Amino acid sequence: MKKKITLILLFLSVLFSYSQSEIEAINKVLYDYIEGTANGEPDRLREAFDEDFNLYFIREDSLQVWSGKKYVDNVKQGQKSNRIGKVLSIDYEGNAAVAKIEILMPARKRIYTDYLMLLKIKDKWKIIHKSFTFKNYPE
Repeated sequence: MKKKITLILLFLSVLFSYSQSEIEAINKVLYDYIEGTANGEPDRLREAFDEDFNLYFIREDSLQVWSGKKYVDNVKQGQKSNRIGKVLSIDYEGNAAVAKIEILMPARKRIYTDYLMLLKIKDKWKIIHKSFTFKNYPE
């Protein structure tokens, strides 16, 4: 009986350790995105996003698609923006993940909500898709 309990505990600790390291790896990618945009670090964005990713949003009740490459090109080296971001949730299974992020933009008086899809490609997590919405907040 002791052997069975020991094996179960060992299995659970390995599983928990694996889960924590995957969450940490996903979180790192998410903060490369958050901090890269806030601090004007386009190389961090290129590291976080897959080269073929796009952004999707609604404008005037129509689907809009924004090229990920153009999005990254809009971030200029060293040009800080007054963005404050945080990760709200991460869910993953195997090599697929989804995350929800909130970005406060005081200069625009907006709060953005980003929904990000990630895949683990060649042992590296990458954001492959971003959809977002925002709401204005009063002064």
